[in-house]
Amino acid sequence: MAVVPDRYAGKVVYITGAASGMGRATAIRLAAEGAQVFGVDVNADGLADTAAAIDSAGGTFASRVTDVSRRDDVHAAIDETVATYGRLDVAGAIAGIARSEHVGSVTQDQWDLMMGVNVGGCFWTAQAAIPHLLQSEGNLILFASNAGFMGQAYTVPYCASKGAVVNLTRALAMEFIKQPIRINAIAPGGVETPMTSNFDMPDDLDFSLMANYVGMRGMARADDLANVFAFLGSDEASNVHGAIWSVDGGLTAA
Repeated sequence: MAVVPDRYAGKVVYITGAASGMGRATAIRLAAEGAQVFGVDVNADGLADTAAAIDSAGGTFASRVTDVSRRDDVHAAIDETVATYGRLDVAGAIAGIARSEHVGSVTQDQWDLMMGVNVGGCFWTAQAAIPHLLQSEGNLILFASNAGFMGQAYTVPYCASKGAVVNLTRALAMEFIKQPIRINAIAPGGVETPMTSNFDMPDDLDFSLMANYVGMRGMARADDLANVFAFLGSDEASNVHGAIWSVDGGLTAA
């Protein structure tokens, strides 16, 4: 999808996971469409790379190193976004992590980190951003996954976290259905990002257990998800609320 010039002119967008992958692609795309973008991540060097890409194209980008699993960190980042740009129109909770292991191998720290980043990162973003989004009649977009709809071997904590994001989105949408805000989620399948390129599976896995969730159309590009985000966060999607948009090449259609 081609960039739509000035579609986000005058809009302020907050993006988590902006140092790489889908978060970076979305930050770059929305800045190209005129948004003032505030990006957060735990990766300071990656944020600097995103800033350089946006600055070189003439866009506007500010950032803060933030652990999205921490309530106080997220609230401080949202506060800084509003202090920097004066408002907030779109908040995108894109940051996420994935692991693969046998159920019996999952440690307390691994479980807590998965839930903290994937679920907590969405919830704390919602909690901090919604008061500002109500003022601007804005949009909250969370990132779920096809794993939130499918039981998948060797990724049980990840599936649990993304299933939580699916119902978190729906519950938030219902709580604010009478308010001037839109709340939706995007559910990617496999996407070519640093996270997936570094994704390790157990050596002794039974591949037949995975056959049902190996897509037939290959992996998406990060830009494919940025395209969907750019539409969903814009006024063109003004009647979309409480929806989970699957962007998985048909993986969950059956």
